[in-house]
Amino acid sequence: MPQAMPLNWLDLFIMFSFIFLILSIKLYYYYHFNNNDNNNNFKMNFNNKKNWKW
Repeated sequence: MPQAMPLNWLDLFIMFSFIFLILSIKLYYYYHFNNNDNNNNFKMNFNNKKNWKW
């Protein structure tokens, strides 16, 4: 930042909540990319059942 702001509890809270949100999203996507085969099989079976039902 060009202008240095004093860090009070609100800035720290916003910063840590933002970092926690980014880390939670990264862990969510890593979990889904590591279990990619299982999710693809589940999605394919779900789509096949849906197409067969309708």
